[in-house]
Amino acid sequence: MSYRELLEAQQKHYHSGTTRTLSFRLEMLERLRSAVKQVESQLFTALQKDLGKNEYEAYLMEIGMVYKEISFAKKHLKSWMKPVRVANPITLFGAKSKIYSEPFGVSLIMAPWNYPVQLLLNPLIGSISAGNCSILKPSEYTPHVSQVLSQLIEGIFPKEYIAVVEGDVEASKALLELPFDHIFFTGSTSVGKVVMKAAAEHLTPVVLELGGKSPVIVEKDANLDLAARRIVWGKFSNSGQTCVAPDYLLVHEEVKSELIQLVRKHISIVYGNDPLTANNFGSIVSKRHFERLRDFLHDGEALVGGELDEDRLRISPTVLDQVPWDSPIMEDEIFGPILPVFTYQSLSECTKRIQNYAKPLALYLFTENKEKVEYILQNVSFGGGCVNDTVVHLSNIYLPFGGVQHSGQGAYHGKFSFDAFSHKKGIVHQTTLFDPSIRYPLKGNKISLLRWLFR
Repeated sequence: MSYRELLEAQQKHYHSGTTRTLSFRLEMLERLRSAVKQVESQLFTALQKDLGKNEYEAYLMEIGMVYKEISFAKKHLKSWMKPVRVANPITLFGAKSKIYSEPFGVSLIMAPWNYPVQLLLNPLIGSISAGNCSILKPSEYTPHVSQVLSQLIEGIFPKEYIAVVEGDVEASKALLELPFDHIFFTGSTSVGKVVMKAAAEHLTPVVLELGGKSPVIVEKDANLDLAARRIVWGKFSNSGQTCVAPDYLLVHEEVKSELIQLVRKHISIVYGNDPLTANNFGSIVSKRHFERLRDFLHDGEALVGGELDEDRLRISPTVLDQVPWDSPIMEDEIFGPILPVFTYQSLSECTKRIQNYAKPLALYLFTENKEKVEYILQNVSFGGGCVNDTVVHLSNIYLPFGGVQHSGQGAYHGKFSFDAFSHKKGIVHQTTLFDPSIRYPLKGNKISLLRWLFR
């Protein structure tokens, strides 16, 4: 079956109406949950082979999040599907107005390699919940995970409902040429532009979950030990290959030395004296990415780390000092275990530096001062983030997760996933008991009454 034939088969299946009932959606969500449960051990093994992830990190940041999304969707789906009644203006007196959530149809879901389980399955949960059919494209950079997920999907869903397409960039290009009803893409900003350009050919709506240079700011009044611990976790989990990982550190000049010492301490606590051999520290996904990151080490002085293991594609957790703002490492998202550090004297200086870059996917601020928090929130545009923590905002299923402008468009997680895969259809149910003449250009109607109604 060609890609076009697969799309046409799914379009036909969607128009049969099978996917739209509440009972069907709930059954499919439970089927997915049970299937993931059955292949848990295979996923752990695959994640270890592809990315060097240990079971704890794999469950915390991949599989566990899938279970949470499914259970949340099953619990709330009935209420999400109900039409939402809204108020009427006086000009529609007697009518009832409602918003209906309608599936888009057939969605293309394209996942990246850094979190290859949850970044493929969590959007799928939103697509199933909203009543769509789906074609999934996992990343070719994580072949073991891709194989497990492909077998999982093929084993529980017919191709005309949900299908997996494996392959390299040529497969992705071929899929993007087709007239999907909706595209959900997670990946780099550069590829996101390609996806959006292709979608424009068919006027296909898109959700883009991208990335960017996400800053972490540490004020001099912050709890420095806790800040260091949480920065180390947020930055170096998955070897820094996280779209919302702190990309660079802005620390008040008065506390820089102390903070760096604490960062060094917590790296040692988490990963031991030799992180390159630690069981809980992963690998860079490919030789090409490893070489790109290795070259960044020449852009500054390593205060912490900087060791390499080319055979295992590992770079130790590294803090890089004396980095010029115009150096290669500061041009794009780093996406690896290297953290450039800069000092500042005032928060206004921070905002100016951040505004020199495209709007980031995340921002993290460590301070005990509420006025400083409000200053940053009011003066910096970014997708989402945390005060006195890193990364954890994406784990709150009640919050939208997404970027802005270069870091993405649209949001998902929880109810926002359902909304991301749904068209909101506005409907007026008009009364037939009476028909006010004001709308008609009849003799005697005065424009003064219209001016009052539309004031």
